Amino acid sequence: MTTPHSRDAAPVTRDPGSFRDPSGFVFRRGGVLYRQVNRVFADDWHAAADAGILRRWQESGWLIGHEVADTSLAADPDRALAILRPDPVAFVSYPYEWTFGQLKDAALLTLDLQEDAARAGFTLRDASAYNIQFHRGRPILIDSLSIERLEPAEPWAAYRQFCQHFVAPLALMARRDIRCGLMLRDYVDGIPLDLASTLLPASTRLSVGLASHLHLHARAQRRSASAGLSARPVRGIGGTRRAALLASLRATVQGLRWSPAGTEWADYDQHTSYSDEGTRAKESIVEAMLREVGGSVAWDLGANVGRFSQIAARLGRRVVAWDVDPAASERHYQRLKTSGETLVLPLVQDIVNPSPGLGWAGAERAAFVDRSDADVVLALGLLHHLAISNNVPLEWIASLFARLAPSAIVEFVPKDDPMVRRLLGSRRDVFLDYTQDGFERAFGTRFRVLAGVPIPDSGRIVYRMERT
Repeated sequence: MTTPHSRDAAPVTRDPGSFRDPSGFVFRRGGVLYRQVNRVFADDWHAAADAGILRRWQESGWLIGHEVADTSLAADPDRALAILRPDPVAFVSYPYEWTFGQLKDAALLTLDLQEDAARAGFTLRDASAYNIQFHRGRPILIDSLSIERLEPAEPWAAYRQFCQHFVAPLALMARRDIRCGLMLRDYVDGIPLDLASTLLPASTRLSVGLASHLHLHARAQRRSASAGLSARPVRGIGGTRRAALLASLRATVQGLRWSPAGTEWADYDQHTSYSDEGTRAKESIVEAMLREVGGSVAWDLGANVGRFSQIAARLGRRVVAWDVDPAASERHYQRLKTSGETLVLPLVQDIVNPSPGLGWAGAERAAFVDRSDADVVLALGLLHHLAISNNVPLEWIASLFARLAPSAIVEFVPKDDPMVRRLLGSRRDVFLDYTQDGFERAFGTRFRVLAGVPIPDSGRIVYRMERT
């Protein structure tokens, strides 16, 4: 489908995360997202269009949809072959923020795409985890230029990248420690296979898949590097061997499992300091406040398994649900998959040490604070963890919340609450300003308090605030 447009004076901005591929790039014109396809990619682009593979992937929900726009909108007219207007992804997240299940589902989608491409005489020329986003509750390919024609007997050029972006982190998360997923923040091009091989337990060498795709693969890379050669996964590969490689990768990824149990906050939602009546009252208070705030996007900070994210979703809000605990976020993701909920995106994030700007010039992957599109921030059962567990001044917390959204719904938990007493049990109480008056005074520097509603059977108070 072609959408007519005319060139205007709208400003053009290149996406800082889209510069590595000579075949094209993403840009915005007047705030509208476009993808330019360059002439150098013409043969593969026309072949894929004639084969109908991109259309089939879009119809199956594997590839983001797009309209074809007028080439007069090109950001670089001298190189432009075509201009696409992709369907917008609601929120851009990164692999180092995904749960184990999300990264695994993204890996399996990548294999689905490669297998289908091979059957049609094409191949994925890259297998970057950054080509995948979570859209309406499921992983989806966002790079329409990832496909090229398959040359006979050519190995899968993206094999090494797939292993670095998916197999290595999944193996480390499942077989070493779930927190190894954060290594993807340091290695934005994927975890080096030699490093993964070193860190994995010796027992993984007995796994056929991990031995082949990580340990032996890493050894082959070292030999090639010492010989001054470019490592290639397989030479002279035919269709049968190519299919066997993909089947082995699929079996390896499917065989990696991690159970979201045993972490400190995995069952936190089941151990609150208020009664069933108080829990129901808190839900009603939050729902009423969300209705009063309005808007379409909520960020739930410290979402745990999403009790309050779900309330926002029932009101039609799109929700980004952040939590520091990978087990809680994994349980949340699996619940959403089971229920079919599409409005909530659970992600792993330490609010005290959030994702920074990464990659080239610190802008290739945007920072946590720079991606907020929220109308309201929910911070329920979170404040005392920031202020007491992490010594963050209340004024600084207010400043962050005000930066993220124009409205906030914040729960104040007093010192006599069992949860706060638990935090103070192993440390000296030096938090003289952590009182209700101190909280209202600190947040009053950034917000206007519109309501403060006590939770029955509890000393807790839920506040609704508007940024000044």
